[in-house]
Amino acid sequence: MVNTKVTLSGVELDNPIIPASGTFGFGYEMAEFYDINILGTFSFKGTTAEPRFGNPTPRIAETPCGMLNAVGLQNPGVDKVIAEELPKMEKVFHKKVMANIGGFSVKEYAETAEKLDAVDSVGLLEVNISCPNVHGGGISFGTDANAAYEVTKAVKAVTKKPVYMKLSPNVTDITEIARACEAAGADGVSLINTLMGMRIDLRRKAPIIKNKTGGLSGPAIFPVAVRMVYQVYDAVKIPIIGMGGVQSAEDVIELMLAGATAVQVGAANLVSPCICRDIINDLPATMEKYGITNLTDIIGGAH
Repeated sequence: MVNTKVTLSGVELDNPIIPASGTFGFGYEMAEFYDINILGTFSFKGTTAEPRFGNPTPRIAETPCGMLNAVGLQNPGVDKVIAEELPKMEKVFHKKVMANIGGFSVKEYAETAEKLDAVDSVGLLEVNISCPNVHGGGISFGTDANAAYEVTKAVKAVTKKPVYMKLSPNVTDITEIARACEAAGADGVSLINTLMGMRIDLRRKAPIIKNKTGGLSGPAIFPVAVRMVYQVYDAVKIPIIGMGGVQSAEDVIELMLAGATAVQVGAANLVSPCICRDIINDLPATMEKYGITNLTDIIGGAH
């Protein structure tokens, strides 16, 4: 009998599988397909202080082995999420959920985090620092170690829940950002977010996405995710949630060997809504295939 349980900062998960933010809504939408309580947990739709319509369309483009998106954090705002979305989620999901938050200033991050800290069904906060810093010339918080430090410190000051900083791969050295988050008190890090990319429409001779660029996700970025999780595992002592192109139980084990404690599944949910259920069902047999009894024993096992 294999043991699939893992623990993230004191929160025990039945398995390491976590649907990634932006690919699973607020859970109740996906509960129409299967019992989502089999999940370790899930990260709900990225939430900001104020409502956001998101970027203009078109904001999705297909690519070989992946997709580009520039949705732009479309969401109803934190107050409406707490008042309307989370009660619907709580009817179908009976575990602690991961709240994904975004912001365009340090103050915004802190305000949203403080409100979600008061929600009992939220067990962990995941802070997306790939947002552009409106007070810093538009550069992403996640590409500057000092900015990443300041956001982490501000969020930690207003919450008692574990804080996981979601890191951008669009940097020269991701370990520098991870160390800055750890130094500011982060309980863990999530990586990787999407890689910046572009597609051009040959007939119109113009970018397909109205925003010009978008985030590349899907299996094309999996080797980058493995490499960055491996590097960050050597650089910090806090837990890592690995993600980026995960499609199978084998991918989960590979990211855990690289150093991940848990693993998020993103774009694959958009291709196959039941992919997380299938990965969870496949995981015990895959563990037996590779002689693994306890998943926690293999975390960082490739080092």
